[in-house]
Amino acid sequence: MRQKVTPAEFLKKNWLLSAILLCIFLAALYPKLGSKEGPLKTEYTVKYGAISLMFLISGFSLKTDSIFHTFKQYKLHLFIQLFAFIFVPVFTQIFVKLLTKFGINVWVLKGLLTVACMPPPVSSAVILTRAAQGNETAAIFNSVVGSFLGIIITPLSLLFNLGSTTIVPLFSTVMQLTITVLLPLIIGQSLKRHLNIQTHKISLNSISQCALLFVIYTTFCDTFLVPETGLSALDVIFTIFSVLILQIILIIISFRVSDFFKTYFSAADIIAIVFCSTHKSLTLGIPILKIMFQGYSHLSQISLPLLVYHPTQIILGGLMVPQLKDWLHSQRHTKLPV
Repeated sequence: MRQKVTPAEFLKKNWLLSAILLCIFLAALYPKLGSKEGPLKTEYTVKYGAISLMFLISGFSLKTDSIFHTFKQYKLHLFIQLFAFIFVPVFTQIFVKLLTKFGINVWVLKGLLTVACMPPPVSSAVILTRAAQGNETAAIFNSVVGSFLGIIITPLSLLFNLGSTTIVPLFSTVMQLTITVLLPLIIGQSLKRHLNIQTHKISLNSISQCALLFVIYTTFCDTFLVPETGLSALDVIFTIFSVLILQIILIIISFRVSDFFKTYFSAADIIAIVFCSTHKSLTLGIPILKIMFQGYSHLSQISLPLLVYHPTQIILGGLMVPQLKDWLHSQRHTKLPV
């Protein structure tokens, strides 16, 4: 007989999802507090505070051997980048053609195609991979590489899929990635090697996840402050539903295909693949949309799918973490000698 799970046990197992939902609730109560114009100064506290802290902790907790091993996993990196930059845009094109039969707003569909061309994010995919005990080093490597590749590939992909493109601000993007990601990683590794500080691993994970929750909270604050889009309620519902279905399908495909090639990928690698290959960057996406469609009356409509996609990937990720963690442990147990 299956043992009944108490509310306390459920919350303990799904605390990250519970905390994400709490962040959404708090953001909805008073979104101005965590918005870009709010008193928390999120343009600095998030970008140079929370995100840098997450990667500092990652740099401190990663084993140097695992970093060198990750450099050699070219099949894993190739799979993630090809899936993110080639498969997702192509699949979304097919998906959008099917959606046109339902009479969804054409500008929303353009926004959906734009989302598909975006690179992976540098924060959520890494922290969710870490929370699910996946290959964190591979997640960091592919998030950073994907962001750099996005500077070149995203404009080309937009040109191919939409017939219009823009130039990603190269210098500012590289500087931002260097300051918020690469530098904290290097400092974290240096502290680990030279100071030999003994810190409890669980406390580091908790601090890192709290930093992610702060990022999520401020993201939702900005989302709730988005002005009227000019879309009907039906269009908004269709957008949310379409984004949710698209993400679920992409997650299932990435998991099934990578699991099929499990001779090349470990269970921890597959978790990194699921998050890194399907998540999309809001940080790079919004500036690109503003540059491409500046002056368009439909900018808010085109932006809606990206604004929906980002929180949806976080909520879905929070739901998946305990399931992926259980799956990972089951995979390890099946490999143990009898």
